[in-house]
Amino acid sequence: KNKNFIVNKSNGIPIIRGKDIQRYYIREPKIFVDKKLENKNSLFGLLKENLSDFEIERLENQNLEGVYVSQKRQRYYPQVKLASGVLGFVDTNGEGQYGLESYYDNELKQQLNGNIGSDLELTIDYNIQFMSEKLLKNAVEGLEAEGGQIIVADPISGAIIALADYPNFDPNNYSDYAKDENMIIFQNSATQKTYEPGSAFKPITMAIAIEEGKITPQTTYRDSGVVKIGGYDIYNYAQRIYPGDITMTQVIEKSINTGIVFVEQQIPHSIFLDYLDKFGFFEKTGVDLPEVFSENEELKKGYEINFATASFGQGIEITPLQLVRVFCGLANGGKMPKLYLVAKRKENGKTIETQPEFSNQIISEKTASQTISMMVSAVENGYSQAAKIPGYYIGGKTGTAQVAEGGGYSAEKTIQSFIGLGPAFSPKFVILVKLDNPKAKTAEYSALPVFHDLAKYIINLWQLTPDYKI
Repeated sequence: KNKNFIVNKSNGIPIIRGKDIQRYYIREPKIFVDKKLENKNSLFGLLKENLSDFEIERLENQNLEGVYVSQKRQRYYPQVKLASGVLGFVDTNGEGQYGLESYYDNELKQQLNGNIGSDLELTIDYNIQFMSEKLLKNAVEGLEAEGGQIIVADPISGAIIALADYPNFDPNNYSDYAKDENMIIFQNSATQKTYEPGSAFKPITMAIAIEEGKITPQTTYRDSGVVKIGGYDIYNYAQRIYPGDITMTQVIEKSINTGIVFVEQQIPHSIFLDYLDKFGFFEKTGVDLPEVFSENEELKKGYEINFATASFGQGIEITPLQLVRVFCGLANGGKMPKLYLVAKRKENGKTIETQPEFSNQIISEKTASQTISMMVSAVENGYSQAAKIPGYYIGGKTGTAQVAEGGGYSAEKTIQSFIGLGPAFSPKFVILVKLDNPKAKTAEYSALPVFHDLAKYIINLWQLTPDYKI
């Protein structure tokens, strides 16, 4: 409940003079009080909101004629900034803005107005959300990144365990953060902003080719260090060349661009697009949050170079939550769960539990298992070894993507991410860590350590049974 300080007016003249109010309570210049009372079309003038208990007691003890303390119901967020991007806020008009407040505005508004509305019980785990936000904040500030997100999901049910977005804000004082005319800070970057995922996309291309029978994890190719398509040259990271026969598993282990282009070239473009459609990259995920998506019209034009770069996550725009949903599908044997944040809703005394929903079988359980095994090999033997947690098999993939800018790609800016799951062969969680333009060489040195620390924390918190003895 919020208590307001109101001064009664008669014929536009304050009953209590500004100087008296200044002496007894406001301690503001008379011009401040006069400005508050200048609306002559109202019988009341609101001087201050959100009074403290001490201020209320002082006022009531004065018994000032014409001065009233009133109450109104409003939303209060006791955890302050925690999960602010998930919650959103209620504005001065009682309208839900952003997050769950916007998505469930009609139901929650009834409750705010004193009517019987809905209570929402979230899937968010307080401890994991707190740790996610702590790790994210430290990473963004330590690496001088522009921002970042962490998503933790249960791949079997689709429940979102944590969703952190930094920088965040205090929904109790949202106006203090509304300095940007576009109010970008209030948008949840996990669902309301698209990006190019980079090499974190490679396991998806690999899964499509395996499902179509074009390759196996043991299929080999010869790396020349460059793929020429039209007038374009595609190189490996740092223009590395890998000698000898390279297996598809090694392509994931070492994140070889030319190798994944080889994979994509085995798949007809129409089939590739069809799988991307089935994976939900051209539509909203359906999560109970405001969200956007990209039609990826440029990719759909069918140019050879666009499909080549899309194979390693450049030139395809997605949201972080779209990527998490697909990896949940890999962990769930080829069926993607619908991601959700509200576990239960209480309406008119009835409890309504959210029931898990799943897509059709997009890839086979065998393909999903083989793709996960390749990601495990990336952690055990490849460039993602910093994700290893003794006693557990972890699967995952780094992504260091160039940022599209001015009709091309920035030579300086990158988005660095790591997406992984664990324990890999009986997954209990999928984690995406994404950092926007951190001052680090690649995701191996930025997002990957954050994933490791959070995955280890969850394993210990949930006391998950080890896969093998140390």
